This record gives sequence, structure tokens and C-alpha cells, in this order.
Amino acid sequence: EAVEGSSFLFDASISGPAISHPGQVPGGWDALIIAGIGFAELQRAKTGWVDPAEVKFDQAGALNADYYPGDIGFDPLGLKPEDPEELDIMITKELQNGRLAMLAAAGFLAQEAVDGKGILEHFSS
Repeated sequence: EAVEGSSFLFDASISGPAISHPGQVPGGWDALIIAGIGFAELQRAKTGWVDPAEVKFDQAGALNADYYPGDIGFDPLGLKPEDPEELDIMITKELQNGRLAMLAAAGFLAQEAVDGKGILEHFSS
């Protein structure tokens, strides 16, 4: 069975190149996605930043003393290194992998925008 069109979401009605998918998502789902992202960002802000009511006027955006940027305390598998130096190395690797993945995704979308064919169609031809 082909990958495209085999999803249980939206009765497999979303098809074509990935660059055209956001416009095919039924109404209401975009609000749900934005609400989910907003909730996650609010939790991150509560974890990392001092409450604005508790800081001086000239110190807006002050970070909590025990907050390390990017570390929101989510580590269900216990993979976070205890050594701060090892943690810095791991965080740097994660950032570099994320940047590479974004470049790859941008390349896929650019290729789809140019010729209108999905990435799997290029592998089969």
C-alpha cells in the first residue's frame, strides 16, 4: 500500500505534495494546533522566566536563576546527562541536528514547489 492516502486522519482526503497540505486541512484543526502550541509555549514561559510582576522595570524578561535555556524539565527516559559539560555537548548536538532537519525539510518543500511532485514520486521515477 502506498504511503500517500493511507492515513486514518481526515479520511485520507489530504493528498498531493506536502507543500499543499496545510490548505487541505479541514477548518477548526488549525485553531486546535495553534491552541496546543500556545499552551506549550505558556508552560515553557512559566518555567523559564520570572513573573513580570516580580521584577524591576528595567529587568524585563529576566530568567529564573535555576533555568537553563531549553531545559524545561521534560526527561521521561532519564537521558539528560548529570554533568553540565556533557549537557552542553548534548544540547549543541540537538541544535545542530534540528537545524539540519529544517534545511532538509526546506529542500523537500522547495523541490515540491518547483515541479509539483511529492518527494516519494521522485524516488519512484
